[in-house]
Amino acid sequence: MNFGRVLRMAIRYKLTFAASIVTALGVAILWGVNVGAVYPFVQVGLFGQSPQKWITTKIEQCQTDVAEESATLQHVDAKLAAAPEDQQRDLRSEKAFVEGRLLASRKSLETYRHAEPYVVAYLPNDPFLTIALVIGLLLVGTVVKDFFLIANNVVVARLAQRATFDLRKLFYRRTLRMDLATFSEDGTADLMSRFTNDMNQVALGLESLFGKLIREPLKMIVCLAGAGWICWRLLLLSLVIAPVAGYLVGWLARALKRANRRAMEEMAVIYTTLEETFRSIKIVKAFTNERQERKQFHDNSKSYYRRAMRIAGYDSLTHPLTEVLGIIPISLAMLAGAWLVLSQSTHLLGVRMTGRPLDWGELLSFYALLAAAADPLRKMSDIFSRLQAASAATDRIFSRLDREPQVCDPKHPAPFQRHHRDLVFEKVGFAYQPGKPVVDNVDLRIAFGETIALVGPNGCGKTTLANLIPRFADPTTGVIKLDGVPLPNLRVRDVRRQIGLVTQETMLFDDTIFNNIRYGAPDATRNQVIEAAKQAHAHRFIEHDLPDGYETSAGALGNCLSGGQRQRIALARAILRNPPILILDEATSQVDLESEQAIQQVLEKFTQDRTTILITHRLAVLSLADRIVVMHQGRILDVGRHEELLARCSFYRRLHQIQFEDLRQTA
Repeated sequence: MNFGRVLRMAIRYKLTFAASIVTALGVAILWGVNVGAVYPFVQVGLFGQSPQKWITTKIEQCQTDVAEESATLQHVDAKLAAAPEDQQRDLRSEKAFVEGRLLASRKSLETYRHAEPYVVAYLPNDPFLTIALVIGLLLVGTVVKDFFLIANNVVVARLAQRATFDLRKLFYRRTLRMDLATFSEDGTADLMSRFTNDMNQVALGLESLFGKLIREPLKMIVCLAGAGWICWRLLLLSLVIAPVAGYLVGWLARALKRANRRAMEEMAVIYTTLEETFRSIKIVKAFTNERQERKQFHDNSKSYYRRAMRIAGYDSLTHPLTEVLGIIPISLAMLAGAWLVLSQSTHLLGVRMTGRPLDWGELLSFYALLAAAADPLRKMSDIFSRLQAASAATDRIFSRLDREPQVCDPKHPAPFQRHHRDLVFEKVGFAYQPGKPVVDNVDLRIAFGETIALVGPNGCGKTTLANLIPRFADPTTGVIKLDGVPLPNLRVRDVRRQIGLVTQETMLFDDTIFNNIRYGAPDATRNQVIEAAKQAHAHRFIEHDLPDGYETSAGALGNCLSGGQRQRIALARAILRNPPILILDEATSQVDLESEQAIQQVLEKFTQDRTTILITHRLAVLSLADRIVVMHQGRILDVGRHEELLARCSFYRRLHQIQFEDLRQTA
């Protein structure tokens, strides 16, 4: 059970867990003690007896009972000795019954005699003062109980939040380990739903479990123990409905868990709708599709509304169900107890219920304790939906957390130094779906220090092939070797430390420009950051156009900057990293012609003595390449220099005519 795994995370905080148990136990004991104040209040308040008079009366009554039952036992023994064999069975039963009453009376007498000196010495010899003392002790007990209750709530909240904190960190760490394909399959909105809504449900469930689900049963146990001490057989009679109650509560719990799980799935769909709409708001407005988006949001919200109403329906059953299940035992006890007291009998329907007749004080105390035991049961009804929601949430979280990434470190990674020899693709193929290769049978050797340009139409596998180098995914077939070592034999971290990456869709963090540039080299000095920005032709606009220079915030996803500014900062980030392998995926697609020419000069110098893979359609950038790799439908059609390919590769000539000539004319 996944929720049990979260519980094990929580109870690792042993002192906090122990404190929650101790404080809950303090609340429970004082709850029972306060309810037990009914007995002295009834005995003193209703009958006007002082404690000394009450205990004297009890001792005299017990002495009388012992004398009468001893005489009765002697009489039964005499009858048994003279009775014929066919009557002895009934007489033995009668003797056992009398012996039981005699034993109970002697125990009561012994208890009262033991307590008499303390009652005489320490309790007031006045009914009103006794009532005042009972009320005073009740007030003190209530204050102390509330102190334990406050402490319990604080400790339980700490325990739940620490466990959720650990789970959230673990989930985040495992999510960061997953392959890029996982993020595409799951979607950001679904992950956000699990990180926020589901985690909150887990926290609420833990608070309910370590709070009410421990505290309230302890209160109930204390009260039931007190009622059992008064008359345990009468208590058992009142609890005959317990198995039926357990079955009904179990059915309701299962229904609530199913409903909560489906509601969370619907909430994840709402997150997805919101993310897609807000991230594509320009397209929505441009195509005037606000009505369509509203309709989709309405449909998704309506579906969640139906699930929420089903949960509300089940939840509405919990309080009435527990209330009815609580009043039935009390009703049975009231009927049976009233008959026993009124008739001063010890048997009910031929079944022995008590060793000696009960008095009204004991019966009213029994009722009060039973009612006090039903109150925690009523309060626990409020947490059923929380626990089932938490259980469903943990199932959703662990379904993602338990997955292992396909790209992982080897058990015994090979040692690796800085790249210096070559990067080799041997029969490399890759498919996102079986039978539909995106990269197919690629053979390519790139010498260290060589610049390779990958060209081809959209969807031909250029970016996918480049993504295999930093092990964003591993080839489906074939192998990629770095300096003669297959990439799967190297630690993922060692491979990626060799690489600098600049993509067309540049992503910056909601942090300062300085920290965004230094992201790939956290130990870099300020002068090194500025020098990298200068090489990427970003220093000028940073200093002159941004309000706080390098301390200006880039905004969420870099939305405070233009596309060209973002790309130059990303290029500066790669330059600062000083990687032996540089991958540029349309890295200059969003800069102006003047900036592109300046960046080209930078790249001409920066690409020396490092392996560079370019994915581009820009002629200016293509001129940096030592060789051009032409790809089509996942395969390499030809490899060579620009002039060679124009001469011998018709497909390259067609690309040149369709795309490159248009770009040259536009420029």
